[in-house]
Amino acid sequence: MQMPSTVRMFEDLPREHGFEPLVVEGHIPNELHGTLYRNGPSLFSGHGQRVQHWFDGDGAVSGVRFSGGRASGGVRVVQSEGLLREREAGETLYPGYSTLPRKWTRRFMGRPKNCANTSVAAWQERLFALFEQGLPTEVCPETLETLGESNLGGAVRGTFSAHPHYLPSRRALYNFGVNYGVGTRLAVYEMPDEGAARRLVEIPLAGATMVHDFIATDRHLVFFAPPLRMNPLPILLGLKTYGEQLTWKPEEGTEVIVVPLDDPAAYTRFTVEPFYQWHFGAAWEQGDEICVEFVYYPDYHSAILLDDLFAGRPTVEIKSDFRRARINPSQKQLHWEVLWDNSAEFPQVSPRTLGGPTRYTYLTAHADQAFGLQDVVAKVDAKTGRVQTLGFGAHQYPSEPLFVPRASARAEDDGYLVCYGYDVAEHRSFAAVLDARDLDQGVLARAWFDHHLPHTFHGVWVGA
Repeated sequence: MQMPSTVRMFEDLPREHGFEPLVVEGHIPNELHGTLYRNGPSLFSGHGQRVQHWFDGDGAVSGVRFSGGRASGGVRVVQSEGLLREREAGETLYPGYSTLPRKWTRRFMGRPKNCANTSVAAWQERLFALFEQGLPTEVCPETLETLGESNLGGAVRGTFSAHPHYLPSRRALYNFGVNYGVGTRLAVYEMPDEGAARRLVEIPLAGATMVHDFIATDRHLVFFAPPLRMNPLPILLGLKTYGEQLTWKPEEGTEVIVVPLDDPAAYTRFTVEPFYQWHFGAAWEQGDEICVEFVYYPDYHSAILLDDLFAGRPTVEIKSDFRRARINPSQKQLHWEVLWDNSAEFPQVSPRTLGGPTRYTYLTAHADQAFGLQDVVAKVDAKTGRVQTLGFGAHQYPSEPLFVPRASARAEDDGYLVCYGYDVAEHRSFAAVLDARDLDQGVLARAWFDHHLPHTFHGVWVGA
């Protein structure tokens, strides 16, 4: 059963501030130069009404700068247009994933607020806070102050996912958005290192579904569209929330969509047995097949875990595993291979392997039980099957681990992992540094904030 005191992790961010020195415990490697930016819901109880789901909190972008063995940290709430309007009105104005305004007039035909609370993306020396149901919100990398929503020069005409993926071979960042209306459509975007962002293709989806993430190889983008279906009418009438209207339809199966980057309109699609995925790890080409690694769920019941965590209730046990799918687009076939039969999430790999073959994946995982917050960082070696895990200490909970290669790295795992941790007893958060080659070395350094950061979802590393 999940320890009840972890619910304090979902208290409002106690203060905002620019970058200030953090107290360092241990030793930060001198060669670690750059900034870890992270994002997550951080305001939950404004305007006299606590939101009903983790997803509905207003986002806060935080950052920890590493340089010369020292660290400084800052955090600021994203000042979205919706948040400013709610502060002025003194009430909740927008329906969310599981939250409805108290006034029915605010619910009727209400559009969701851009909470900017899920991830961050770095592109052309700019930084963006991302949210699935809105435009990217630009944030100043130096001060973390909000600059405002951006449609990326007119390229984005709808929503923009919180899960972009970079391809070094093409020197471009790729992303998508799911747009509802008369038919649900998947819009795919390319954001090159130099030049303007552009829309590559629009793909009609089988129904009003939710696509949370995708993955990229050097030649293809791969999407899994699960059999989640939504009736928009009760949402538009203000009778139900988005989350309440999502229904799992296993008889419809999960659709696999493969988009060739050199000819995006020539996409392939086919349906397989039903499953759900939140996040991908890596993908690459192998002959006629595309290998895709991700965290697999048999259905959408993992959403119950998120509800329970936020509410402080005992959580249900969720079955998931880390696996590899082998996809043959021409034959419209998919085959499975389980790499680690353990509950885990937030898979990350070395940025130097993106789009190509990958041996090592780093995740957060459950040490013993498949419920509650993940309490260890894991390293999975897909070649040997070896798995290393590291717990940070009693009642300390890690975030998604990002890989930072050493400048002189020759091996795929020669680098560091940087992530956040939350200490229940101290009710404080810290940035952690691990040696990616050998987790048995423990936590090399903790850089402590003097307050807690509500648990973050995703981040990005920007080298100095």
